[in-house]
Amino acid sequence: MAASQAVEEMRGRVVLGEFGVRNVHTTDFPGNYSGYDDAWDQDRFEKNFRVDVVHMDENSLEFDMVGIDAAIANAFRRILLAEVPTMAVEKVLVYNNTSIVQDEILAHRLGLIPIHADPRLFEYRNQGDEDGTDIDTLQFRLQVRCTRNPHAAKDSSDPNELYVNHKVYTRHMTWIPLGNQADLFPEGTIRPVHDDILIAQLRPGQEIDLLMHCVKGIGKDHAKFSPVATASYRLLPDITLIEPVEGEAAEELSKCFSPGVIEVQEVQGKKVARVANPRLDTFSREIFRHEKLKKVVRLARVRDHYIFSVESTGVLPPDVLVSEAIKVLMGKCRRFLDELDAVQMD
Repeated sequence: MAASQAVEEMRGRVVLGEFGVRNVHTTDFPGNYSGYDDAWDQDRFEKNFRVDVVHMDENSLEFDMVGIDAAIANAFRRILLAEVPTMAVEKVLVYNNTSIVQDEILAHRLGLIPIHADPRLFEYRNQGDEDGTDIDTLQFRLQVRCTRNPHAAKDSSDPNELYVNHKVYTRHMTWIPLGNQADLFPEGTIRPVHDDILIAQLRPGQEIDLLMHCVKGIGKDHAKFSPVATASYRLLPDITLIEPVEGEAAEELSKCFSPGVIEVQEVQGKKVARVANPRLDTFSREIFRHEKLKKVVRLARVRDHYIFSVESTGVLPPDVLVSEAIKVLMGKCRRFLDELDAVQMD
């Protein structure tokens, strides 16, 4: 019985010890365990696999993906980071820049500004095409000149009072429609995601006048095209109390974990600790600093339960980014199957 439990732990849990982590590698491949049928079975996979949305708002999404291998989870994460396309500033035509920010630095800053435009409505620009068209390019103009405020108090030293347009924000970027873009996109839909990103600071007489071309691209080519601020996953924590923890030890145990993980209840006049919500824990392993407590708790993670966190830059909603990443992964699988078919025919 003990041997069976050890095998189940090895197959399904990553165990965090005081001086190391056990069962890190996936071992449930065909023939590795006697009495287990680990051959690929699509029906069994479809039965066990599920996706549970835990939280979603305008820019962030947290969901559980259960029943997959780490390789698939990591592929999905990398696709979100580097292969879901967006629109970003690619070329900057500088007509006049008398600010203290060099042209190259200014162009780099502009490239990192997230643009609110659905990339699915645009095509990739052909290599070598310098001008672009209305189906592959968005155009923005930035023209700001700093002047003195004639109504400012003579003894004032506040730049916000002394100068007009001394701070250049993304709200100063003006979309210039190409072709029939004005008919396709209502006013206000094509814009920077945030209108309060500071681009540069000016003083009276200084001016920035430039034209920007935005094109479609992926994060694998440049980080400015990445649609997510972060996309990460972690395994679901599994915390087990090996024996009852009561009294002051229960209070001390609760302080070893993140708030909400361990709950202290009153049972027949005694304080008793119980695991309330292991999902909240960050696994600081503070418990191993306490000689008595570390022997009554087992820390582990569920091997095939991934908690994904996706934070969009605002270009597209996070649920749309996830669906687009799935489409990219499906496309990769189709190309792989086509390659296999081609090899078999040869």
